[in-house]
Amino acid sequence: MGELWGSYGATMGLLWGCYGAAMGQLWGSYGDAMGMLWGCYGDAMGMLWGSYGAAMGMLWGCYGAAMGQLWGSYGDSPADRLLIAPANSPLEYPVQGVEVRPLQTVLVPGLSLQAAPRESYEVSLSASMGTLTVAAAVDGVTLRGEGQSQFSISSPSLDHLNRQLQFVTYTSTVYHPSTADIVQFRTQGHEASFTIRIRHPPAPRLYGDSDGDGGDSYNISALVTVATKTFLRYEKLRALISSIRRFYPTVTVVVADDSPRPEPLHGAHIEHYLMPFGKGWFAGRNLAVSQVTTKYVLWVDDDFIFTPRTRLEKLVDVLEKTSLDLVGGAVRELSGFTTSYRQRLRLLSGGSSGDCLRSQPGFHHRLLGFPSCVVTDGVVNFFMARTDKVREVGFDPRLRRVAHLEFFLDALGLLHVGSCEDVVVDHASKLSLPWRRSERERLYLHYRYPRDNSRGLRYRILYYKNRLQCMAGN
Repeated sequence: MGELWGSYGATMGLLWGCYGAAMGQLWGSYGDAMGMLWGCYGDAMGMLWGSYGAAMGMLWGCYGAAMGQLWGSYGDSPADRLLIAPANSPLEYPVQGVEVRPLQTVLVPGLSLQAAPRESYEVSLSASMGTLTVAAAVDGVTLRGEGQSQFSISSPSLDHLNRQLQFVTYTSTVYHPSTADIVQFRTQGHEASFTIRIRHPPAPRLYGDSDGDGGDSYNISALVTVATKTFLRYEKLRALISSIRRFYPTVTVVVADDSPRPEPLHGAHIEHYLMPFGKGWFAGRNLAVSQVTTKYVLWVDDDFIFTPRTRLEKLVDVLEKTSLDLVGGAVRELSGFTTSYRQRLRLLSGGSSGDCLRSQPGFHHRLLGFPSCVVTDGVVNFFMARTDKVREVGFDPRLRRVAHLEFFLDALGLLHVGSCEDVVVDHASKLSLPWRRSERERLYLHYRYPRDNSRGLRYRILYYKNRLQCMAGN
């Protein structure tokens, strides 16, 4: 976000610390460096009038101008960009994009009055969580309420008044780590409101480089950790690990295990975490994901088998080049049937009794640049995701046996989800004759498909936590 107000030019490139000194000029030819703006935003004033050629060292509060996203991040949100409302009314002001750190000061860009000629002109501003003043005074302008929440500016000259409006500053006075103040901007017969966002800038999360330019050159071991949850099925788990090693010999595999009598797992790059007996499916997911230190986590069931079509590079490429937070693949059964379990989710308002969840197979649209991928809301239990975003949503540990779509319901509105049908993992056969099942298989099925009230618990959680009164789907 490097430009201010149409023709202002000059993109600021300063980040963090006090965010540098990007002084412009004051009113045309005043070459004086304005070394001011109260501690927080360095010497970044870059003031404007005439041709507005000066770079304003202020965007998103007091920490610079073109912050975009911080290193480990992946794209600007339109909700964070500075927008100036044109003078449809006589008042011109920033619609969005003004941000300040708690208890710090920011220059408010874009304020002006476009009024018909008259004897005098006056505007007022008011805030509820901060104070307003000016960084420099202009001759021929009267100021009232400087440093207070109610502030007014008047002048017989419209040019002088507008010049003074370029120096209006807002100071946060009520500490809150993430909130917003609504500022009222008034003149004779007209009133407008705009928001100043108050928050600490997000801390960067840095991960190892991919050591490549994309495609098949990604360093998967540095970027991806495979995570799974197991219970009693050590034979299938060892087959999964063996298949992973065929294609990714050094990738880390994290296993969460709540079996009654855990068995050791041998081999390099394996992390085996033991849990209390029967702690459950989603609790195991939480544990496994909590131990991931790479940028991405690949979730797999313990009875999956990697094949030449299990190309993790493709999933990494999608996450590196798009705004998706999570991308699923496809699971191929022994019969040859392949599913990606793409689900569209929609919450329908139901009033005070709760909402209704509508789930439908399908997707919203194709993913630009990746013809075999789509954008959707829910995917199969084979997906790669940004580790920090998965932790942000989490898995409800009360869901021990029966759960899947619940995670994607909690992620609705938080995660941008996609699915790629050309990245496929095989599913080990679940077919076995009852009289040929081992004692361990029978014990697994006893816990996996219990006769207790697991589904009733699931519905109670959906009702109380997610405030649902009904669910419908095809």
